[in-house]
This record gives sequence, structure tokens and C-alpha cells, in this order.
Amino acid sequence: MASKETWEFIVVGGGPAGCALAARLARSARHPRVLLLEAGGRNDDPSLRVDGQRWQTFMNGDLNWGYKTTPQEHCNDRQIDYSRGKVLGGSSAINFGVYTVGARDDYDQWATLVGDDSFCWKRMQARFRELETFNGAIVDPRYTKYATPRASDHGSFGGLKVGYAAEWEQDLPLMMDVFEQAGLARNPDHNSGDPIGMALVINSSHQGRRVTATDLLERAPSNLTVITKAPVLRLLLEGTKAVGVVTKEKTYLASKEVILTPGSLDTPKILMHSGIGPAEQLRRFQIPVVKDLPAVGQGLRDHFFAPLCFQRSTTTNDRNAFFGDKAAMASALEQWTKDGTGPWARHSCQIGAGWLKSDRLVESAEFKALPLTVQEFLQRDTVPHYELMTHFPLHLISPEVVQDYSYVCMLVFLMNEQSSGEVRLQSSNPDDPLLFDPKFLSHPFDRRACIEIYRHALEVTKHEAFQKDTVSTLIAPPSESDEDILEFWKNTLGSSWHMTGTAKMGKPGEADAVVDSRFRVFGIENLRVADMSVVPLLTNNHTQATAYVTGVTCGDALAREYDLDCLQSARL
Repeated sequence: MASKETWEFIVVGGGPAGCALAARLARSARHPRVLLLEAGGRNDDPSLRVDGQRWQTFMNGDLNWGYKTTPQEHCNDRQIDYSRGKVLGGSSAINFGVYTVGARDDYDQWATLVGDDSFCWKRMQARFRELETFNGAIVDPRYTKYATPRASDHGSFGGLKVGYAAEWEQDLPLMMDVFEQAGLARNPDHNSGDPIGMALVINSSHQGRRVTATDLLERAPSNLTVITKAPVLRLLLEGTKAVGVVTKEKTYLASKEVILTPGSLDTPKILMHSGIGPAEQLRRFQIPVVKDLPAVGQGLRDHFFAPLCFQRSTTTNDRNAFFGDKAAMASALEQWTKDGTGPWARHSCQIGAGWLKSDRLVESAEFKALPLTVQEFLQRDTVPHYELMTHFPLHLISPEVVQDYSYVCMLVFLMNEQSSGEVRLQSSNPDDPLLFDPKFLSHPFDRRACIEIYRHALEVTKHEAFQKDTVSTLIAPPSESDEDILEFWKNTLGSSWHMTGTAKMGKPGEADAVVDSRFRVFGIENLRVADMSVVPLLTNNHTQATAYVTGVTCGDALAREYDLDCLQSARL
């Protein structure tokens, strides 16, 4: 049945992009009627916000779509976890809480690729500042040397409260010093636009509490309606014009625009089941073709990682006393419930990470075989080749792997992967997920890069500053040969859940593009896409921040086109 109400704008998907977009539209001067539809339910349980437990939230099946990749040919046919949030707040409600904006060169390249300065770093940084309230305080004066952010790079009045944890585990400063002694430069603020070097990670958490996209909806004006448990099956089209969306229960009408923000795995599904996508796929499943857009579902890219883990001296930390004592953990949860402080606001709440370059990778034959434009981009000042993260709490995710909590687990992430995958239909039933095939390690550059960056991480752990507290190796390849390192990646590689690019933004006429620089789907009126699926390059960060700014940028575009920020128009 059709809803009796018509909204001016319907936003489909309540993750970071959707919440940011809906909030931006609703708070404009004209106060248009905005509907935000979310397939999942609400996330009102305070225990899901415990900062130190943010690493386990994705295990809650009620909050996670539970997606897996297809068997990955270059990863020994493993199916890899492809978690996505099934809740208002989207994946910001189940992710690991790393808030990084990426490299200024990412955004300048985005602007170049689509021919629109709206996406250049200067303008995107202004939007990042508007989104956040940044707490850059380092509570312990001994640790102020690890982060010296400039106020001009951050915001003070946004709905996302991000910053550093008030308390840290005692071996985090030790590891930061080890990295510096091993020759890795320190970065005073990875969110300045230049992520190169080791830095304290800025968290999407505040005062011991996870921050999610729903925080942008707090005190929302009455012209914004949020409906949960309303998965959209397809668009409602009149010819090639979007006039609403269809759920299992209702049809919702839009007088101006429908904007899709379900993300790179689900936006293509709605498009395809609406007859918008590769005609060959649609016909195979008897879906009438409204618009043949071959690029829908193509261009999937993601960051992936492999672990490196060592048993450490018990003198370096107190994790055994906490995680080895169920009573201590229960008492800590009571304290957190009371005031957001205590061990659950310290353990696993602050990590360190560095975005680094590899000279050996640049010198490799695989690098030199890349197109010259790609080589040039990878050698820009702020573009990293990989990320090295420390203090990943492996025992919270895989308790069977670690019995003694006095360990350090590092993750090595490949940036700028050259493998490109796809998502595709597997049936005509919109309840069935698409098939997700990122084609991890399918490109020779990625295989060479994984070998070189992991070898460099191993070299860091051999430095005497690291070795003096190392008891044994827990997780690493059996040797440092190319063959063993690559086989290790094949067997342990995991996705960062940074899926990007399946409805790529580009210039009109480009074969690999789905939307233009104003987020409009080619060939369909009143339909836009404004999530990570449109981002034309895989930004060098943990991409929730990019999703937020993508939603805001689309909101700005709509505000300009419809004069939403003009009070005079509102009175006419």
C-alpha cells in the first residue's frame, strides 16, 4: 500500500552517509520534509556503546547483515567476512571506531577525476570540521609528545564527538617509542590531511562511549522522519523518473528526490532490482531493463590486512589482571554504566597507527608496470602505500587464539590496492544479497606490495627496542621468503569493511561511471546515490569518515539546487 504522505526527499539507508545527508537537508533554512528509511532496527541498548567493547559489537547478529565474500581464488578459496551494520547508524554501530579522514591528495584526485572542485581537499576539510567536535586533550602530561593537533584542522561544534581516549594501556606509549626508535617518523595528527607517519589514532568515541551516525540525528527538527525496519526492495519509477521507494509494507513517495545511501554492497542491489544496471545481468533474472548502466556493481575495492602478533613480557602491561578476571570485568562494566569511566574506558580504547611509504615497493617491477598515472598518484607526498596498526585486541575477536593477554597484535593494511572486484545479482528476489567478489590479491602489484610491506613490519619487530620485551612469536609466516609471506596473506587476509566504488562517480560519457559529480544517476531523473559506492578512488583511511563527508557533500549539492539554505525562498 502507498503511504498517505509525500516527502520532498527520501534518503534510503541510515548509516554514516545517510544520517549525515538527512541531517544536513532537514536542518537547512527551508526545512524540507525529509524521510530517512533504515532496513535495520534502532540501536538503543547503552551496552552497545561501551568503548572498550566496540571490537565485539559486530558479533551481534541482530546488528549485522552477516555478509561473506564469494570464495576468493587468490586466497585459497576462503570466504571472507564482509560485515555490514543492520541497524540505524549503519556500520558506525559495529565498526572498530577508527576515525581517519585520509590524505589531502585523495580528495584533490577525486576532484580531478570527476572534474569538480567540490571534492578538493580544501572544501572537504571544511566539511570534516563542520561534522566533528574534536577533543584533542592528552590527559597524562607524560604523553603530550605523541599528539600535537592544530585547532585549525578540526571542528568544535559538530555532532560527531571524536578524539583520544582519556586513559591508555600502559604499553601503548612504549610501542610508540619503539616505532620511533625503529625509524618510523612520528605524525602529530593523522587527520591534518597528511597521514604519513606513526600517530595516535583518533577515535569515534567520547568519554568512554562509542559515537555513531545516529548522534547526528539528535535533536533533529520535526521535518525529519526516521523509519526503521523498512528495507527498500526497489525504486518506484514513472518511466525513467524516480518518484518513491517500495518496501515490503509500504510505498513511500518523494516529490523532489530519492537518494540511495545503503553502501557499496546494497546500493547496486536496489538499482538492479529497479531495472538500473548491466542489462545482461538484469535479463538473466527476468528483471525489466529501465536503464542499461554496465558500471553498476563494478569497480569494488577494499582495504585488507594481515596480522603480526608477539607474546610480550608481563611487566609491560596489566591486561592479564583485567581480562583474566571475570569479576574485574563485571565490576568495570558496572562502573562504565555509572559514569563511562574505568577499565572499559581504558583497555582497547586507544590504539596507534601509521600510514607509511615503501621505497622497495616503488622500485619493484610490479610498481613500474602500473600505468604512469597510477605511479604518479602513489608517489604524491601524502599518499601512503600501507598502514601499520598496533594494539589490535585480538582476544576480544578470536579468544581461542590468545590465552595470555600480555601480547601485542599489529595489523598490516594494504593501501591503494589495484585489484578490482564486483558485486552481482544471484537471483530476482530482492531479499537475497548480491554476490560479493572483491577479487583480493588478483593483481600482481597487490601480491608484491603485501610481501614488501609485511617484510618491513617484520623488520620493525626485530629492532632491539622491540626485541627486549618479546617473549615469543604468536602469529607470523614460517619464514621471510616471498613464498611464505604471500601464502600467509592468502590464509589470514581479512577485509577492513571499506567497500568502495560500485556505483562510481565520473564524468558524463565515461563507461565506468554511474553518477555525475552532483550524485545524479545517469539516465534517471530525481535519483541520486551518496555513499561509498560513488567514491571514485579508495581513500587512504578507515572509510567511515569518508562516508560521512560524502553524505554532507551531496546535501550541499541538493541545498544549492533547491535553494534550501535561502530563507527568502522559504517565504515565497
